[in-house]
Amino acid sequence: MNSRDSMLAALVATIWGFNFVVISWGMAGVPPLLFASIRFTIVVVPAVFFVRRPIAPWRTVATVGVFMSLGQFGFLYTSMHAGMPPGLAALVLQSQVIFTIVIAAVRLGELPTRRQIVGVALGALGLVVVAVGRGGHVPALALCLCLLGGLSWGIGNVVSRASGIRGGLSLTVWSAVIVPLPLLALSLALDGPQAVGQALVGFSWKAAASSLYTAGLASLVGYAVFNSLLSRYSASAVVPWVLLAPVVAMASAWLLLHHAPNAAEVGGGVLLLIGVLTALMPAATPGLREPPGDVGAAEPLHGSVPAEGTA
Repeated sequence: MNSRDSMLAALVATIWGFNFVVISWGMAGVPPLLFASIRFTIVVVPAVFFVRRPIAPWRTVATVGVFMSLGQFGFLYTSMHAGMPPGLAALVLQSQVIFTIVIAAVRLGELPTRRQIVGVALGALGLVVVAVGRGGHVPALALCLCLLGGLSWGIGNVVSRASGIRGGLSLTVWSAVIVPLPLLALSLALDGPQAVGQALVGFSWKAAASSLYTAGLASLVGYAVFNSLLSRYSASAVVPWVLLAPVVAMASAWLLLHHAPNAAEVGGGVLLLIGVLTALMPAATPGLREPPGDVGAAEPLHGSVPAEGTA
């Protein structure tokens, strides 16, 4: 990646890292799936009326939305509601890096270099150090939900990469069209109409500010840049940058929420940083790649995506 794109990737990681604290800060009193539904409603409206639909089959766009948005954030918000602290949620969600590189290697033939493998392995070790250090302080359900969010994000990354869609903003907006209603329906089913109604009536300014940040910066800006980078570089060159997000999340949670990290979290965060630096050293980073010749190249991947039938 060139210097400009590297800076953009680092900026996205910073926005996403702070996003975990913003979600935790604004979600109090709002059911998690409803909160996520409101976020993606803001992503879609009014942008969908001004941003041209990406030139790609609708099922490709919808599949990106199912995994990169609906699955990832449905699991993440529920995980945080179930007791996952924001800093740790940011760390565990980075399992997406491993999932993405492995799935991209199998489905797209984008084999990572030795240096990237070492870097990702160090990052994974950092996650393990944190998990062991936290002991039984985090509910098992919250941890499993966060890991499922990472898996969903990884699948979405590979679908986005395979699609070859150049317009990061258009893919972000249009793939989000399918997200709000399913999340709202799930919230109504799991939380009940009364809880949803009370949350909407009592929607606080904190919840509104949080929703605007997560929709405007984290989704519209962050994913527009991220999807654009994925369309031009291999997945193994882009996704390791996101390992910087947990460091930002942990530091933000410490400063703003007084969630002081323990020795394991600090040690794991250091390993994550070393892993990122190792994976992204210029000598080992793949150069600019041409996107697939046509969006039809993504078709073999779709056959392996279990949710395609719902698109």
